[in-house]
Parts: sequence; C-alpha cells; structure tokens
Amino acid sequence: MVHRLSREQARRVALRGQLLTAERPAGIVETIDALTVVNIEPTAAIAPSADLILWSRLGWPYQPADLVRLCEEDRAVFEWGGFYRAMTDLALLIPEMRRRPESAQAREWLAANEAFRREVLARLRAEGPLRASDIPDAAQVSWRSSGWTNNRNSMQLLEMLVLCGDVAVSSRDARGRLFDVADRVYPREVPHLTDEDAGRERAERRLASLGIARVKGIAQPFEPIDVGEIGEQAVVDGVDGVWRVDADALAAADVFVGRTALLSPFDRLVFDRRRLEELFGYEYLLEMYKPAAKRRWGYFALPILHGDRFVGKLDAKADRRAGLLRVHAVHEDEPFTDEVRESVDAEIQDLARWLGLEVVGPGA
Repeated sequence: MVHRLSREQARRVALRGQLLTAERPAGIVETIDALTVVNIEPTAAIAPSADLILWSRLGWPYQPADLVRLCEEDRAVFEWGGFYRAMTDLALLIPEMRRRPESAQAREWLAANEAFRREVLARLRAEGPLRASDIPDAAQVSWRSSGWTNNRNSMQLLEMLVLCGDVAVSSRDARGRLFDVADRVYPREVPHLTDEDAGRERAERRLASLGIARVKGIAQPFEPIDVGEIGEQAVVDGVDGVWRVDADALAAADVFVGRTALLSPFDRLVFDRRRLEELFGYEYLLEMYKPAAKRRWGYFALPILHGDRFVGKLDAKADRRAGLLRVHAVHEDEPFTDEVRESVDAEIQDLARWLGLEVVGPGA
C-alpha cells in the first residue's frame, strides 16, 4: 500500500514527530528520547542550540541547569557525534562505535600512535576527567589536515576515542569539554545488539522522530536523515519521489492542533533544507558564516513556525550585559495577519522571559 498525502498532512506528520504540536512533552529525557538527537552547536547569539531546541518543545519549565544535571549527575543523557542522546540509545550506537574510525587516514594514524593512545587512557583512568589541554602531546605521528585540527594531537586522539567508545564526554563548562574513560560515564551493563538489529532500530526511531523521510538522503557524518525501507510508502501531492512514513504519526495526522514556535537554526525540523522546501515551501539559510552585508535575515535568524507553516524569521540577539533581547527584525515571508502577529509577538516575549531579558525592538 502506498499512502497519498497532501502537503498539509505531510507537514503535520513531520510536526507531530518533532513534538511541535500544542501538546507539549513531559520532560527533558522524554523529549530527547522522542527526537533521538538534539544538536549541541554552542553558538549563543540567543542561546545554545540544544537549549533553544528543548525550550521550543517544553516551554518555560525547561532550564539549562536541568540538562546539565541529567548529563553530568544522573547520566540519563550523553553526547556523541555532536548530539545529546538519551542514554537508553547507547546500545544502538555501540555497533557503530566498533566501526570507528571510518577513514583509512584516521585508522592508520591511530595505529601509528598506539603508545600515545595507551598513555592517554591510563592518564584518564588515574586522573580524569581531564581537558584536552591537560594531556601532554606525546604523539609518535602528528595529525595532518588542512583545517583547525592540524597537529592538535591530544584533542584529535580524544575525539577519535570518544567515537570509538573508549572515552566519553564527562561534562562541559565555559572552557569546553572534560573527558573520562567511558566506563565511568556509560553504564557497565548494555544490551548487545548486532549491527543489523541496531541499524534497523535506529532507523525506526529516526522515522518516528521525523514522521516522514526519504529512503535515501545526503550522507551525514554521525546521524543520517534517511531511513531506508523502514515504515510505509507514501507520496506527497506536488512533490516528486517516494517517501517513508511512520504509521502511528500518519494515523494521528488529522487530529492536529498547532502552535507558534521559534526554532534553532540547527533544529532537526529545518536541518534538511531540501525536505524543508518540499514539504513546507520554506526557504531558509543560516547566515552566520556570511559577511554581514550579504545577509538577508540576520546572523542567527530563528525560523518562525505558526500552526503547520513556517511564516518568517526572527533576527534577534541576546544582550545579557544590558538585560535585553534585541529584536532587529521580524521578517514576514508573507504579510502577517493580526492573529499571526499577535502569536509571534507573544512567543518572542516568552523567549525573553525564559532568558531573563526584556524585549526591545519589534515584538516589544
């Protein structure tokens, strides 16, 4: 059976999977578990991405300190591959960890630095948690690259050992990450899964979180955006190709109550720009890497969701010293109705209250 969906139905399936309906989730762990991944990008023009993602789902009850506690004390959440994940997903990642590092260059470098690897693991065991800067560079062979990692051997080794599952991120602070041996961060007893079973369950969970996805998408380094043959086939009116859809989300698509939300530029809902354009007809580009004169919407513009449509972008910046959320512009993709403007302004005010700031500019 191939389901035929309108774009409206497809959008609503996607929004339900991403917990962006009027019915909010109960807590942080439940939210991360349902989303499967929460991006850790630390840029804090308004707030770090993970905090914005969780606030946009949970609302005012969410506090960043609670996420820190869940990561560093309760160990209910961990980070791997640039994302926060529920600790219950660790078993699904271990088969991939065993395959790391994937590149021949990294495998050869790790083999050439076996003595360095053993020394770092012994130091972490005896003294950890430690920062990369706490670990003397004793590499037998330096890491070579054209980017910022060139000759940064202690950090590069720790990154590889995290990906391999031998080391884990123990905590974060204003200076960055602290690392420790994995068995002091991860639970000692983890179910064993084959590569095939883990891959299938990860794809099932990914489809549930996305609602609707492509069989094949652009390759991603740590968390795919496609789902293979999981789920049921679907076509979307006016969109080429075949999709896979989560049956549970599809069954509830017609019972949809939306809301207004301000999303992180790194939110999973807007991460796949092609999907965003196909399902939502929404053009978006993160412009923080562009020269200021070439930006259309702003350095860290937040996508604005209203109901089941994206309606604009919020260009704002948190000025914490002045206690202000400075709103430079609210870009309207189409002229807002009074109802949309009122809802967007209310959400901007909610964002400012959550940040402990006062709004100045449009939306004040």
